[in-house]
Amino acid sequence: MKTIFKTKAANKGGRSGHVTSEDGTLDFAIKMPDSEGKTDGKSTNPEQLFAAAYSTCFAGALQVVAKEQNVDDLGDFSVTAIVAFNKDKDGFFIGVTLDCYLPTVNTETGEELVNAAHEICPYSKATRDNITVRLNLLVDV
Repeated sequence: MKTIFKTKAANKGGRSGHVTSEDGTLDFAIKMPDSEGKTDGKSTNPEQLFAAAYSTCFAGALQVVAKEQNVDDLGDFSVTAIVAFNKDKDGFFIGVTLDCYLPTVNTETGEELVNAAHEICPYSKATRDNITVRLNLLVDV
């Protein structure tokens, strides 16, 4: 294994605390959102940070598999991660839906790219068999 880079962030105070990155880029208050997922507009939460990270990582994986499959132009593509904070009789857990918009490819190619990206994305690998991840290909009608 070859480490490409490392990064560091720390939390103080848990879900009513503060998170910072070593380089100061991240510097956020952490607060539990209400039942609709809304915060006070000044703070974030682990699920929001995870959604940002997973969507970014998955978008990068899409770019890699597109290049491997000779898809030269993904256009103005996007990946939106919807992270749900859930509770059942066994405790708390998260689930993720990845909405992938690939405007320059047909449905068949889009599905191939999304599935291939899910195989190589480090976040997908880390969550595989641990949480439910739903993959959606969004198409223009």
